[in-house]
Amino acid sequence: MTHRNLSIFNKLRPISVGFDDIFNHFESMFDEDYYTLTQNIGSNYPPYNIVRSGENQYDIEIALAGFNKDDINVTVEDRLLTVETKNTDEKTTANQSNEVIHRGISQRYFKKSFTVASDVEVKNAQLKDGLLKISMERVIPEDKKPRTIDIS
Repeated sequence: MTHRNLSIFNKLRPISVGFDDIFNHFESMFDEDYYTLTQNIGSNYPPYNIVRSGENQYDIEIALAGFNKDDINVTVEDRLLTVETKNTDEKTTANQSNEVIHRGISQRYFKKSFTVASDVEVKNAQLKDGLLKISMERVIPEDKKPRTIDIS
């Protein structure tokens, strides 16, 4: 799909002011480079929730049983929040002295990415009881808050 196929954006541009970054972002979703970053969009591993925990607060909760904080990287770059596991081969070889009869807790490599709005700030990440919780907050700048215009 090319930018030309996104005709709805082309129809909205003449009547929209200041939304170029949003339109450009959605158009970039169909670029080949963006596709490779989000190819896991249909993947169910690891399971996760996106929760609105307040008017301007959001949490992403990712089920990561069997992982510890040293196994996980959380990064934010150019509005892309990425959660990725480090090399899990070392963990497997370190535990080879025990024979695993059944492996039901997956500890495989994954890379999960989320697009974050430009006014949403990632505050922190916490791993507790096998659940990684990434807290975010929508920060509205003063110049974007509603104000009353005096009529002269």
